[in-house]
Amino acid sequence: MGWGEAALLLIAGLAAGMVNAIAGGGSLITFPSMLAIGMPPVAANVSNALSVAPGYASSVVGSRADLAGQGRRVLRVLPTALFGALCGCVLLLNTPRRVFDFVVPFLVIGAALTLAFQAKLRGLVGHPQEVSPKRATVMLHTAVFLCALYGGYFNAALGVLLVAGLALVLDETLARVSALKNLLSALVGVVTILVYSAFGPVNWAAVAVIAPATVVGGYLGARVARKLPANILRAVIVTFGITVGAYLFVRATTGR
Repeated sequence: MGWGEAALLLIAGLAAGMVNAIAGGGSLITFPSMLAIGMPPVAANVSNALSVAPGYASSVVGSRADLAGQGRRVLRVLPTALFGALCGCVLLLNTPRRVFDFVVPFLVIGAALTLAFQAKLRGLVGHPQEVSPKRATVMLHTAVFLCALYGGYFNAALGVLLVAGLALVLDETLARVSALKNLLSALVGVVTILVYSAFGPVNWAAVAVIAPATVVGGYLGARVARKLPANILRAVIVTFGITVGAYLFVRATTGR
């Protein structure tokens, strides 16, 4: 890896860490950067998953104030998130990607629209304050499992899906939902590190350059997200989600 290629990955890692902390989708910065320096797609995807994972940890530190009081909730969904992420990793390593790649854009766009029309959708599925505790628990675990499954398989825009799913089933401010998103993303990242380190074709040189940059970017991005008004944060996430979904759709249909 030359100095120019290393500089490209460093800048991409910093930007991806910030984007992941605010809205999710930073992998769409680092993944193409890895392809640009000549890495094979599978190796780039696996290496990318490992590279962005440490940035989620720093995002958790940056948003720790909004995690206060959510400890019991985290402990309840922890096994669900870990199991979902493990299933996603196994799915990636053992199945063809073509079909799922075509589904991913619709998942991302659907998540963005879910967040955009959260109030109306709550009228259909029930506001968290109005549903029974049992139903609320089932909805929360379902949302976490599906998002973690996606994150273990294809990390890009995981944050968009998590914010949309959690905001629909939890009666919390968007800032607290975003903080929980950061923590769950970090847990998914731990699983991908363990699985892909053992079984995936990792390019460790690229990981060594990008991972530290995502840590810095993740912390800065989390601090920015905490200061954004809820309506602006929602607009940023929705806009970025639709943009990411459109990009993934074009890539899936054109093969680029």
